[in-house]
Amino acid sequence: MQVLEEFGAACTVSACGAAVQRLPELARDAFRRGHEISAHGWRWESHAQLPAEVERDNIRRTVAAIEQATGVRPVGWHTRSASSPRTRALLIEQGFLYDSDFYGDDLPVRVPNPQGRPYVMLPYAFDTNDMHFQHTQRFSTAKEFADYVIEAIDWLWKEGETQPRMLSIGLHLRMLGRPARIGALHRILAHIQQKGSIWVARRDAIANHWLQLDA
Repeated sequence: MQVLEEFGAACTVSACGAAVQRLPELARDAFRRGHEISAHGWRWESHAQLPAEVERDNIRRTVAAIEQATGVRPVGWHTRSASSPRTRALLIEQGFLYDSDFYGDDLPVRVPNPQGRPYVMLPYAFDTNDMHFQHTQRFSTAKEFADYVIEAIDWLWKEGETQPRMLSIGLHLRMLGRPARIGALHRILAHIQQKGSIWVARRDAIANHWLQLDA
């Protein structure tokens, strides 16, 4: 949070409902700092095999926990691992603005909504993601992670001269939030600041911006 504040960067904090219920002060702290609290499931679990009513109830309970902690209803959702064939329809049913269960492009995609409200899929990336410190050991040092993300930034910045581009950078407290790794975030944000013409934004702001462009 201190590194983000140093660069004036707002982010989206993906939070599980059960975790927020147990430690609401963490969600409130992030909210007070200007970050978005997005729903990350009731528990950190796949939805692929959940029965319909269990999935619907888990979404409802997650929304309630975040709203109770922060006073604001979450508008974004990200399923851990696999969503079910009905997840997106349930999210639309419960009034969400966007989900991050989309890995197929560098651009958001507007989704037709039979209820008439705007809805968008925001891309999430697994490569520019610090989970590779743990799951694959692709990154062993902060420098390796920062170098990889910065190369992605530079390439999309170049493409962005003629067309819109979005880069998702996934960060986890238990992975990047270590003394030997947190410097990577500082280096990435410093590079973005120096590069210029890059918008660092919460995912709800990106969704609303894209829907305006696509209107």
